[in-house]
Amino acid sequence: MALGVLILAAFHPHLTAARIGRNIDLATDYNLLSGTSMACPHISMAAALLKASYPDWSPAAIQSALVTTANPLDNTNRPIREQDGSVASPLGIGSGHVDPNQALDPGLVYDASVQDLVNLVCSMNFTRNQTLTIIRSSYNCSNPTSDLNYPSFVALIRAAEIRRTLTRRFRRRVTNVRNGAATYKFTVEVPVNTTAVVEPQTLVFRKKNETKRYSLTIRYKADIEIQHREGAVIWTDQTGKYRVRSPIMVSAAADNFE
Repeated sequence: MALGVLILAAFHPHLTAARIGRNIDLATDYNLLSGTSMACPHISMAAALLKASYPDWSPAAIQSALVTTANPLDNTNRPIREQDGSVASPLGIGSGHVDPNQALDPGLVYDASVQDLVNLVCSMNFTRNQTLTIIRSSYNCSNPTSDLNYPSFVALIRAAEIRRTLTRRFRRRVTNVRNGAATYKFTVEVPVNTTAVVEPQTLVFRKKNETKRYSLTIRYKADIEIQHREGAVIWTDQTGKYRVRSPIMVSAAADNFE
């Protein structure tokens, strides 16, 4: 989540920045603006900083570094809240406030190749022409999967699944981007009415750029009394310096609201 409320920014001098009464338009070279148009430049700046520091990193690795090092707490060290005072969910704040300095040294990244993205598109039951429109080149759909190597986890509850107990397994790969060997152990912030199992429980990296795999299996009660339930998987190294956090969200799917 980036800064996006009352951000001082350059403004078009020929557009109305404010109005006095009904007929007097005011123009200015700068304005205080809010919204995604203000948040986007902050994220873009952070991504550009990472790309300059690590030219060989993929867009997925850069995104992962920003996500897993973000801070889910506010400046009072409490959970970030919505305007109405309720605790914000990952659907509203993602993984938290972006921290570019921490993202420069994330410890681990969730990387994804072009083929990983192709496999995701292939899982969406598009026609051949639709798939070609998206991928724009020859493609291999021999291993379609919706389980993209993404630094977060979302388990949806569909209307037909209400009152069932559901199980979802996620598979992930993480790459050690710090110099030298490292050992990481997991902790899980488990969502309400959910159990979570991570295998293996320890990741041992012998060198930089080594990749390890793990799985997260969550078992959850499909009720919609609580429409959003959040948690996190956190990998912490033996020194305590690196804390690689990925949010978990159990949420009612869109068809529950139709």
